[in-house]
Amino acid sequence: MDVSSIVIVTIAVALIFDIINGFHDAANSIATIVSTRVLSPRMAVLWAALFNFVALFIFHIGVAKTIASIVTVQASDPAYVFVVMCGLIGAIAWNLLTWWLGLPSSSSHALIGGLSGAGIAYTHDFSVLNTATLFTTLKFIVLAPLIGLALGWLMMFLVSWIFRKARPRTVDKTFRSGQLLSAAAYSIGHGGNDAQKTIGVIIAILVASGSLHFNGHGDLVEDLPKWIVFASYGCMSLGTAVGGWRIVKTMGMGITPLKPVGGFCAEVAGAITLFGLTYQKIPVSTTHTITGAIIGVGSVNKLRGIRWGVATRILWAWILTIPLAAFVGAVCLWIAQALNAW
Repeated sequence: MDVSSIVIVTIAVALIFDIINGFHDAANSIATIVSTRVLSPRMAVLWAALFNFVALFIFHIGVAKTIASIVTVQASDPAYVFVVMCGLIGAIAWNLLTWWLGLPSSSSHALIGGLSGAGIAYTHDFSVLNTATLFTTLKFIVLAPLIGLALGWLMMFLVSWIFRKARPRTVDKTFRSGQLLSAAAYSIGHGGNDAQKTIGVIIAILVASGSLHFNGHGDLVEDLPKWIVFASYGCMSLGTAVGGWRIVKTMGMGITPLKPVGGFCAEVAGAITLFGLTYQKIPVSTTHTITGAIIGVGSVNKLRGIRWGVATRILWAWILTIPLAAFVGAVCLWIAQALNAW
């Protein structure tokens, strides 16, 4: 298989990952609005898919450049195209497993783990990793859900105080309408951060094939082809429209019971977190962010309202995501080497 064919196949795998990311993470965008019964599951996924795509017109590609630089790709070295492909396979395998188990693990961290594992397996050297970029990303494995939790708690506390004298029926009606806006805002943040990760992978593929080049300041020498951006956001939206009901039940119903006011507060907290970090060019887990926000909302009334057994299962999925996706990515790379794929 010639280099151009390898590049086409790898880009196709990247877009397949994007679709899987969309339906795996659809729960992030729709879990609260479905569990509060503001929208039916079918309407909710279409609502989220629409605003996933709208994010294309709001955010720049800073997150994409960060992802493209996680593994130091050698320009014009086709072997690195295989490194990227094997990393994608590791991420896809972990995503499908956790989707089947109904666990909201992070597609973002699965991708980072897969790419890192494949890169280390190829070079036998940890220096292939851009440690500064990787450290910042890993730091927000902890910080993103904590920020979401703090903002979720603060939003719920303030809203509860402001509406403390309002009738429950009035509060419910108000926030049923409000959730349409909060879910849209969160879906924009989700699309803006997650779709860029696939753009970053495609950039790495094209750099390895010699089609794109970075300058000394980490910027692309050439203009990024528009089809990459539209295809990545389009596939993310398509995946979201397909949906992921298994994870919706865990996110929206398994962690803590939610009412429309709680769903609104969680989504606004998640949206604020994602907008801020995306503008800072930091790839974060939308899953971690909304989970933290939901726990923050649920903890306002009573900590016993949190189902800690479910939360513990989610925590273990978070801890294992990067190392297990890295292992699968490394194994795929070793298999490709054994088959003399390049």
